[in-house]
Amino acid sequence: MPVVRVRVTREQGTEDLPLPAYMTPGAAGMDLLAANLEPVVLRPGGRALIPTGLKLEIPAGFEGQVRPRSGLAARAGVTVLNAPGTIDSDYRGEVKVVLANLGTEVFIVRRGDRIAQLVICPVVRAELEVAAGLAGSERGEGGFGHTGGFGGRSGPPPQEGDGA
Repeated sequence: MPVVRVRVTREQGTEDLPLPAYMTPGAAGMDLLAANLEPVVLRPGGRALIPTGLKLEIPAGFEGQVRPRSGLAARAGVTVLNAPGTIDSDYRGEVKVVLANLGTEVFIVRRGDRIAQLVICPVVRAELEVAAGLAGSERGEGGFGHTGGFGGRSGPPPQEGDGA
């Protein structure tokens, strides 16, 4: 597996927290830890910006993606609100994670909790070209559920008030 070197510094007072690490040999993401000084209470429907205490120097041609942790989402309904969040290669500020509680119970974020995953990915730059038209495709303009997948029904999901 290729390795990309990412330089990292820590915010003062976060040296006690381990650096992000891959938890298994096949893991795509490194766990990001909460660096908040006091517990953060996330009420159902609430959100909070959680510091990690890390600043990264991601090489040009790469980005950092901040993704939810599946276990946190499954157990507590807590996710990364802007998933995946992007850390650009020229950003040098502290990495922070927008957590949202989509669950039904209060969730408390404590210092050192594993709150998200960091995945380093290659980036390709697009060059947009204005055209008079686009090549056709089998799919065409179909989108937003056009292939079904709604319990055997075809078409979009029923909307409130349409008898479903």
